[in-house]
Amino acid sequence: MNAASTDEQGQNFTAEERAAMKERAKEVRTAKRKGSDAGLADVLEKIAEMPDADREIAERIHAIVTEVAPDLQPKTWYGQPAYAKNGKVVLFFQASSKFKTRYATLGFNEDAALDDGELWPTAFAITAVTSAVESTIRDLVARAAG
Repeated sequence: MNAASTDEQGQNFTAEERAAMKERAKEVRTAKRKGSDAGLADVLEKIAEMPDADREIAERIHAIVTEVAPDLQPKTWYGQPAYAKNGKVVLFFQASSKFKTRYATLGFNEDAALDDGELWPTAFAITAVTSAVESTIRDLVARAAG
């Protein structure tokens, strides 16, 4: 592979995507050193750094997860709040400010117990946490946690 093709491949990622990958690499390097209780502190720190609109949603999601699925372990994942079961991320929150999108995302990975026939959603756009949205999130988190 020559330098030109490497440069072209490097340009396939936005600055935000490259920053997220670097943040994930840092998380992996420091996970062993920090210990299991550091995950909560890391999540709360990331939530506190978010712009107001994202922070409000992330705080509600964190409170819901803590209440509905207290066995899920908080941790950061690509620099965003996430919650794991047996070391594997089950659900995550992605702030709209992370990739400059018009909505935040609540996502679920394959270890989430959300299977529903042959088709089910794994990510949801969130612009506000109303009582109806909160009810849906509670149900999803409970199901995802198994």
